[in-house]
Amino acid sequence: MNHQVDPTSTPPAEKAADLAEQVPEAVAHLREAIGAGTPWHVALLEAMGLWTLPREIHEGRTYQYLVQGEAFDWLLLAERLCAEVDGLIPTIEKEQLLFHGKLPEEVESPVFRDRLGFTKYRAFLNYWYGVVVEEALQLAVEEEVRKTHLARCYSDNEELVEEAFTHLYGATRTTLLGEYRRHEKIPPRRHLSLSDLKGFTYWLFQRRLHLWDPARVASDTQKGVRRLQRLREGPGTREN
Repeated sequence: MNHQVDPTSTPPAEKAADLAEQVPEAVAHLREAIGAGTPWHVALLEAMGLWTLPREIHEGRTYQYLVQGEAFDWLLLAERLCAEVDGLIPTIEKEQLLFHGKLPEEVESPVFRDRLGFTKYRAFLNYWYGVVVEEALQLAVEEEVRKTHLARCYSDNEELVEEAFTHLYGATRTTLLGEYRRHEKIPPRRHLSLSDLKGFTYWLFQRRLHLWDPARVASDTQKGVRRLQRLREGPGTREN
């Protein structure tokens, strides 16, 4: 992930040559490994370890694999790679991975790290805590604010989100989003892409780390982890 490539600033001929040098090694390994009998999810992780592009434009779509230069969106890369071996991966197992982040077999953390490589694994953890868990934390705090408002017979409205963000990040979502747009030089009227929103979440995560003391940061993060666990266990699960 150290090799930075910006397709928007590379001449078309050089871009094609650059991609031809970098991408096929990972794709070829994925196809060959599956063909040789390696479990597809193991071959996929190995292919991710060989991948070098932090960002690419493929068939008209922009793939931002590295969020804010630090967080590795492994499921986005999984989607990209799975499309290269369409028909070689059981549909149900592929959907479980892409929609729920579940591999067909449990992979221990040391094995997962070895397949990805240390640098990508660290970036994977950044994404896990900085985007996935952070989104769950936002949901958890919004639910707490909503419960408080309902107990006081207040109406349910969009201000609940603003209040939840103020609790977590010291300012409303509207204010923070404006600050993020300025920080990233995103025009005010430009529609935010999914990659932009992931970047915003990770930016908020970094803000929270610097805003509060370590004890509160850890407590809030664990709240997010618990809420994520309940989401994965399905509806009807309550926090102990």
